[in-house]
Amino acid sequence: MKPNQESPADLELYYRQMVQIRAFENRCNAVYRAGKAGGYLHVYIGMEATAVGWINSLKIGWDYVITAYRDHAHPMLMGSDPVKLMAEIMGRKDGYSHGKGGSMHLYDIEKGFFGGWGIVGGHTPLGAGLAFGSKYKGEDRVTLNFLGDGAANAGVFFETLNMAALWELPCIFIIENNEFAMGTRLEYHAADTELAKRGYPFGMKHERLDGMDVLQVRQDAKRIVDWVRKNQKPYLVEVMNYRFAGHGAADNDRQLYRTKEEEDKAQHRDPIERMEHYLLKNNVMSEEKMEAIREEYETWADEVMEKADASPHPDPSEVYDHVYTDMEPEKGH
Repeated sequence: MKPNQESPADLELYYRQMVQIRAFENRCNAVYRAGKAGGYLHVYIGMEATAVGWINSLKIGWDYVITAYRDHAHPMLMGSDPVKLMAEIMGRKDGYSHGKGGSMHLYDIEKGFFGGWGIVGGHTPLGAGLAFGSKYKGEDRVTLNFLGDGAANAGVFFETLNMAALWELPCIFIIENNEFAMGTRLEYHAADTELAKRGYPFGMKHERLDGMDVLQVRQDAKRIVDWVRKNQKPYLVEVMNYRFAGHGAADNDRQLYRTKEEEDKAQHRDPIERMEHYLLKNNVMSEEKMEAIREEYETWADEVMEKADASPHPDPSEVYDHVYTDMEPEKGH
């Protein structure tokens, strides 16, 4: 891991956040397998350091974040209520979209989180639109636009990169390359497997980064966020991850596209274990304290799941509520 450039309090925060995400995501899998999820879901297990490093480099409540359907970690780090997030995942009335969006359509505009989108690559122009709006209003907001390696092949993504470069939008495109587009290896779906180079034709700054070392992610993210905020121009990064879980909650046949030996070998890259080794080696935290933190979040995750499960299902009569509006637009808008 990178040399310590963070305070002990920050190091503990990053460790806690990764453990919290892992516990939450494990409960999401349990909810799905118990038949209580309101639709499909995709977990972030193994990729926690990426969200932790990038979200902690933002001005929360000011900057914008948009992502695809692997979207539980981002709003939680931005301050969204975990019980409301889980309730939405479970299709319950007390969820952020009143149980109508589910896992793939989480949304918390008050925190600057704009989803949660299910169409592969389809949200990337929306993220560029957020960046366009902030630049048009003369604000110094930065938009993080997360997408997967499979979405990097979508035609709309190339169109979005062109517009972002042309209009110099303060948008950071973050390709979370977890090596598989569903069950298809990177080398089988991308003619050029160095996805960061997608920014080259548009004259966009671009680079490939390690997404499994939270301290390295934090250092790179801060550098890039500060640059985009200052220069008000786009940036493309490819963050290298490894997806420890399946593509989605029902993907239990991972050996159809990768071997058990490969998965076992990848375990040394686990961002939580790497952080634990760092904390122990540098006398920042004891094994006993880390064990207490892990137990704390296991208990917390159980409580979140129980509280969400207590939320009622939406009444069928509400099916069209919050879908359309009869409000008249304000004059001049």
